[in-house]
Amino acid sequence: MAIARTPVFKRCDYLGIDPIVLGYTHKPSVRRKQKRRKKISEYGLQLKEKQKVKFVYGVLEKQFKLTYQRAEKMSGMTGENLLRLMEQRFDNIVYRLGFATTRAQGRQLVNHGHLQINGKRVDIPSIRLKVGDEITVKPSVAQQIKLRRLSTNRAIPSWISFNEENFVAKIVGEPGRGDIDFDVTERAIVELYSK
Repeated sequence: MAIARTPVFKRCDYLGIDPIVLGYTHKPSVRRKQKRRKKISEYGLQLKEKQKVKFVYGVLEKQFKLTYQRAEKMSGMTGENLLRLMEQRFDNIVYRLGFATTRAQGRQLVNHGHLQINGKRVDIPSIRLKVGDEITVKPSVAQQIKLRRLSTNRAIPSWISFNEENFVAKIVGEPGRGDIDFDVTERAIVELYSK
């Protein structure tokens, strides 16, 4: 299994992403400001947008391309379908619920089998959740995740309902374009892959 080991803050600076989007907090450094070429080609802009989405969701090239091909086959706009598919990943939903401080930590929680979908143990972070799926936490780690959830205090998107008492989440709808919390031009990704 391949692992992306790029330095997070350097990558955020290059791609123009705020580290808070990834779950990291960091104040900008004066030393990091680099002078770059003023003009970037159209291909360079398209590639940067693709790299931005891959980096935010923690997906490598092969899996990203497969997701793009699935988005292409769906009805509707390919770019929005791609972002919708990325938002519906299990590890991303765990991050969105506040069970993990970063998407990488959410992926680890899923890999270790601490979460269940519809009462069954699932350890595949890339699984796509559908409307009606219910996420529960194993009792052995429930207290740790509750404390983490309280410390992150992240707003839960409208397409996920969360019961604080039972600590059960349910997918009640599909994510829309407005649910994406970082700037991305999905049209550029579609143009890149359509060449």
